[in-house]
Amino acid sequence: MAIILVAHGAWSAGWAWKKMRPLMRAAGHELLTPTYTGLGERGHAANPAIDLETHIRDVLGILEFEDLRDVVLLGHSYGGMVATGVADRARERLAKLIYLDAFVPRDGESLFDLHSPEARRAMIDRTRETGEGWRIPPLPLPPDTSAADVAWIMPRRLPQPIKTFESKLRLRSQSPPPDRGYIYCKRCAPGDIFRQFATRVQTEPGWRYAEIDASHSPHVTAPEALATLLHELVSAK
Repeated sequence: MAIILVAHGAWSAGWAWKKMRPLMRAAGHELLTPTYTGLGERGHAANPAIDLETHIRDVLGILEFEDLRDVVLLGHSYGGMVATGVADRARERLAKLIYLDAFVPRDGESLFDLHSPEARRAMIDRTRETGEGWRIPPLPLPPDTSAADVAWIMPRRLPQPIKTFESKLRLRSQSPPPDRGYIYCKRCAPGDIFRQFATRVQTEPGWRYAEIDASHSPHVTAPEALATLLHELVSAK
């Protein structure tokens, strides 16, 4: 049995992993899905000062106060930024680090640094126009998201504090965690921001690489396939 701790994506929260909980439980694993400050059920705490460090500390707090060890840390999308920071400071508590169609930053990089200038400018412009200068409105959902899931998700997605995208990750150690995995979602969106990481990890030592025939949020659109793949990765020796 593995304890899987999720660092969720932008505009999202723990609620978005609702479909995965019974599936991972049936496979013998415990899935923990905390929500970052300022999002989901913690949206009332949103403020312009929230940055990447805030969200890293949110997840570190779960590890420390629950005294969790031998944890599989799973970072999805923006959550790859958070998971990288958490793994840097709490690697003694982790058994594995898995990225799910996620950003894999290096020291000194922000999420905006990993986007094209055009995509970065578009998000900044939308923040100024409709987000009071500090909230980035949610990006569109993958086109294969069902109508029922759109109705479930859209009222719950909240704007993302822009400082979480502007903050540069500062790593304390230059040596990576020993057991890392990357899952690439093959039904990619235009621009395919995550292909750069899928390509990179296949050329670097120390990675397990896998692909899933799903769009960017398989925990919503392909939960059974994702549960099967996660079970394989967390069980691998």
